[in-house]
Amino acid sequence: MSKFKNSIYEVLKGNFLVKDDSFKNWRFILFIVGLMLLMIASSHSSDKKVMEIAQLNKKIKELRAEFVDIRSIAMKLKLESTIRDKVLELELKPSQKPPKVIRVTSKKRN
Repeated sequence: MSKFKNSIYEVLKGNFLVKDDSFKNWRFILFIVGLMLLMIASSHSSDKKVMEIAQLNKKIKELRAEFVDIRSIAMKLKLESTIRDKVLELELKPSQKPPKVIRVTSKKRN
């Protein structure tokens, strides 16, 4: 048990960082710090993309709702009763003469 206590004490004092062969330890510590920085940067990047996706989904819902509203307005404007009311406002009346059909016949050239 005393070896365990001594090893913990050595680590807490930091002797492994100042010994003669501490270069290996420093390289490993710097490698771990680099990995941690890379992990943090990756996490921030993914969070940023998630926020952007959420914002785009919200915009899609808004545009879809706007599309439905405009489509319903257009459908109301296409109704015969709406067109009849608009025509009455302009004081237009149906023609007394029926339309004439014009037929064009063409001859094929050889």
